[in-house]
Order: sequence, then C-alpha cells, then structure tokens
Amino acid sequence: MSVTIDDIRAAAARLAPVVRRTPLLTDDFVNEQLGARLYLKAECLQRFGSFKLRGAYNTVAQLEPDARKRGVVAFSSGNHAAATAAAARMFGVPAVIVMPADAPAAKLAQTRALGAEVVTYDRATEDREAIGAALAAERGLAMVKPFDDARVIAGQGTVGLEIVEDLAALGVTPDIVLACASGGGLAAGVAVAVKAQAPDAKVYPVEPVGHDDLARSLAAGARVANAPGVRSIADALLVATPGEIPFEIGRRLWAGALSVSDDEILDAMALGFQRFRLVIEPGGAAALAAVLSGKVDVKGKTVVVVASGGGVDTATFSRALARLG
Repeated sequence: MSVTIDDIRAAAARLAPVVRRTPLLTDDFVNEQLGARLYLKAECLQRFGSFKLRGAYNTVAQLEPDARKRGVVAFSSGNHAAATAAAARMFGVPAVIVMPADAPAAKLAQTRALGAEVVTYDRATEDREAIGAALAAERGLAMVKPFDDARVIAGQGTVGLEIVEDLAALGVTPDIVLACASGGGLAAGVAVAVKAQAPDAKVYPVEPVGHDDLARSLAAGARVANAPGVRSIADALLVATPGEIPFEIGRRLWAGALSVSDDEILDAMALGFQRFRLVIEPGGAAALAAVLSGKVDVKGKTVVVVASGGGVDTATFSRALARLG
C-alpha cells in the first residue's frame, strides 16, 4: 500500500485541531558558516515532544468505532509510545504500549502518565513486534505501528506538507530536505509531500552509523537488517529493519540515505541549543548533524532539516552542552 499527497492532505485536515504547526527556524550565523540557507523544522516543540503524534492520531482516528473502543497496542522506544498513548487518551480508549526496559526513564514515565499500560521487554533477546501481536490477539486490540502503516506515514507526511507551504509563504522552494530515520516512516511521508509540491527537491533519510539499514537496503534493492547489538546514542532510531511500505516509497523518492556518528549528533544537539535555543534529543538531531558534518553538499542551497523530537535525559543533554566549551 502506498501513500499519496491526497492521503497526506486528508491527514492534515484530521490533525488540524490536534497538532501544533511547528515553526521553521533559521539563524544568520549558521547560514553564513554553511554558505546555505538552513531552516530547522522544530518538531521537538510538537505536543508530547515529537512528530509522532501526527501518525498515531491519524491512525487511531481512522479505526472503525468498535475496534477503537476495544483499545490500541503499540511498540516503541519512547516517542511513538507517548504519541499513541496520547491519541488513545484523546479518544477515551485504552492503550497498551510495549517498550524496551532500557528506554529513557523520562519516556517510560511520560507514557505511563498519559494513562497507558506499559509492558517492558529486553530489546537484546525479545521481539517487540511478536509481543505486540500477541497482546493484540489476546485482548482484541488494534495495532498502531510506529512506521510501517500507510495511515502513520500519511500523518508524518504532514511535516513535509507544512515545510513546503511555509517556505512558499516566504517565496522560497526547498532544494534539500533531511529527516531522521529509523524504520523510515517520517522520511517516506516527508518525501511524498515534498516531491509532490517541489519535484526537484532532494529528500534524504538520516540514520546513526552502524544502523544504516536504509542506505544498505537502497544499495541492495531490497530490505536488509542491521547487525544485532550495535548501539547508538540515538535510541529512537534503533530498529532492526526498514519498514516495507517506507522502503518502497523511499526507493522511488529518496535521493539516497546518510549516516552520522554519535559525536556528530552530540555536536548538532549543542548547536541546536546554542543557536536555536532548542532541546533536541539525539535521534531528533541526526538530520541537522548530517548537514553540519558535511554529509551532503549544501552550498548555495535552501535546506530544511527536521528536528524530530525533544525527549532527552539530562545526562545526555549535558554531554552535548559540554562540547560547547
């Protein structure tokens, strides 16, 4: 199943009363250093801390009433967890969220505070999708996947819709758009929205080094998995394999895929705070890191990076800010 610009526009109409239209931010100093015009789409300022509310709400809104009443189940390391819990709460239905036991404590606490039942698992030895599927079967719950669902991708694609519309209001067209990527739902939805409105723009997903499954999948022409046990500071981007639907969209629309190191991510988090006054989590800073570290040629271009989330613990954020010294 694919996703069209009409799907994304329909999602935008559903989401209009619920999500914030997050700003596009720019900074003269950063632009001068890059020799480009950089805009940062601040989804870290979105309700509940990330872009994930867009896809989760769009999915729950489209469930049949009887299915929605029984409740939903999702699996996530944090941002999709909170978003699905929040969407379920808005509709007054139960939510069960499968989360890794080593997820950031703040994300576990936020999900529980939103009224969800949290079921933890060991990400090194257990399969979160299998746990979620078993819960769905046992309790009659509707699955809200984090990325491999056309409804989720259409919701995430509203980020790209807003980017092009808000740039157009400034008389600008994007040349390059970069989005952080795990399973690829955000990057796929953004690509559909951007390419439908600005066909010459190049869209890139950005992954952590060692979790470059999108890049290797594009090169192979088929989905390939990451090696087990590879870790990154970007906990939100650590999935084993790209989503089937995002990959099929991306192989048509992405200009390639980029990867960044933990140090590059920390530097991007630091600059995001210093120049934009934003708190960006590691997974949310990957796209900015790709531009700052020169992974793509931006000279003379209009470039947009999606800062996709702000759920970072104080210890990790302190590590990033220490680099400013």
